[in-house]
Amino acid sequence: MSFIKHFVTITRHRHEVIKNCFKAGIGFQGLFHDLSKYSPTEFIPSARLYQGTRSPNEKARELYGYSEAWMHHKGRNRHHFEYWTDLNMETKRYESVPVPDKYIIEMVCDRIAASKIYKKGDYTDSSPIEYLLRGADKNNMHSDTYEKLCYLLTYLKDNGEKELFKLLRKKNISVPGK
Repeated sequence: MSFIKHFVTITRHRHEVIKNCFKAGIGFQGLFHDLSKYSPTEFIPSARLYQGTRSPNEKARELYGYSEAWMHHKGRNRHHFEYWTDLNMETKRYESVPVPDKYIIEMVCDRIAASKIYKKGDYTDSSPIEYLLRGADKNNMHSDTYEKLCYLLTYLKDNGEKELFKLLRKKNISVPGK
């Protein structure tokens, strides 16, 4: 039964992201959102750990110390900031690099959809920024990407989805005061 519930959850999430992407002016990009979640590498372990209230990747980390499904997913989906790391030739370390705006837009659409799917009736336009601020993403995300993401999710909280999607359709994200 968890396989069916997981399939329904990821499909509902994907359709919500596609809808958001069309509203944000990147509909074609949204059509390809999260297709890797249906691959055996991601789907099978995630379905086995399905809970319905949070990502199965969190449960995998609790059990095994890592999530193989997440490792696969983040390496194939450019709307995740974790995709955007590269070797800094000066420091010889892997470091985050700025995410291009078109993927930040998809990231925003994804975070809104994920908040709606997991919070269900408790979702508000504040949910995505609250989730971002609770996590450790700031420490791992390029500062420019984090700043833009905070700006856009705060804009959502303050102005609502309709106004946010109007802003996103401009496709050039500039943080006021920068």
